[in-house]
Amino acid sequence: MESLTKITIFFEQGGFWMWPILGFQLVSIAIIIERSIALFARRKPNQMNFVLGFEDNFRRGEMDSVISKADASKAEMPVARAIAAGANVAKNFGGKDEIQGKMDEVLLHENNLLGQRVGFLSMLGNVATLTGLLGTIAGMIQAFAAVTFANPADKATILAQGISVAMNTTAYGLIVAIPALVAFAILQNRANDLAEDMNQSALKVYNWLSYSYDPIVTRPTPNKGQRSPEANA
Repeated sequence: MESLTKITIFFEQGGFWMWPILGFQLVSIAIIIERSIALFARRKPNQMNFVLGFEDNFRRGEMDSVISKADASKAEMPVARAIAAGANVAKNFGGKDEIQGKMDEVLLHENNLLGQRVGFLSMLGNVATLTGLLGTIAGMIQAFAAVTFANPADKATILAQGISVAMNTTAYGLIVAIPALVAFAILQNRANDLAEDMNQSALKVYNWLSYSYDPIVTRPTPNKGQRSPEANA
């Protein structure tokens, strides 16, 4: 109860600019929780181990088995979407370029999902700091403007109130900004690690496919009346 009272006084002394900073804090907390669950709880840097389980199927040319196993694991393993895309192309003998294009398309989408909303934490941290500084300036302007026309006996009180507004908004802006920027660095690093793991795993799949599957080259049809090389033999 005492802590709640102190927080209430803190907000009252901080003035209007405390509320925008509170909004930035709530948004940043929501992003930190959502991205932490998505990047730490739901995603693990073990894509390579998952991919190695497909090696025998690739070497035996069992594309139907690869596709079915990959489809069953798409929810837990994002690289499975790239595996399925590459295997579908290889099954139809699309060739190296088409395999790479389809896999890159999937990987680009998955990499974007890893980093989504993380960049907002950096923005929110900077905006919270700037809003705190704006509150500081507003408080100082209010204090000196009031002191100019105040009674000498009241000047000290009015000046103290203005300085209180200035210091509280600055402090609260930093309280919001520091965790947001720290979380941004941690989550960005985690997203980069997961993306690198996924890209390396997908590269191994591409190498298996590109060395084993080439597009079918259609032989030219002999002209009418021209005997084929096999017939001449």
